[in-house]
Amino acid sequence: MNPSNEIQNFSLRVNGIEKTLRAEPRVSLLDALRDHLGLHGTKKGCDQGACGACTVLVDGERINSCLALAIQYEGREIVTIEGLAKSGQPHPMQQAFIDHDGFQCGFCTPGQICSAVGMLSEFRNQMPSAVTNGSAAELTDAELRERMSGNLCRCGAYVGIREAILQVFSQANGAIKR
Repeated sequence: MNPSNEIQNFSLRVNGIEKTLRAEPRVSLLDALRDHLGLHGTKKGCDQGACGACTVLVDGERINSCLALAIQYEGREIVTIEGLAKSGQPHPMQQAFIDHDGFQCGFCTPGQICSAVGMLSEFRNQMPSAVTNGSAAELTDAELRERMSGNLCRCGAYVGIREAILQVFSQANGAIKR
């Protein structure tokens, strides 16, 4: 057996709780969350980083967990859809998705919500996109579409998703240009 593939112990901090795993070092973060930690909110869609169903937040930044090795994230703060709610109350983005019917079948919804939370943080921190150079003061439709383009919805609930994101953004006193 190749020593680099031997089962190892490592820990992940997920949703504020330190968890110890015993797995091969090549296990993806997605599989670690679902199969080893029982957090099934994060979905396996394409398993190629193309659909965004597996999006989680690591130190506040969104990543496709299917493309990440779990062991790489030891010592980092991982937040899944299950960790967004606080004190039994849904995260504002979760509530906005409910308010605006930002889902149909719901399969992509956890990834959409985690991506939207991360995307708004990126926008507020003036990270550049293909639409702007990072200096945009307004979240235009083009900017929102570009920044969320890595998350696909087969049902086509994009109007509700857009409205949910804009609600959360405007509640934080952001400028919206339609």
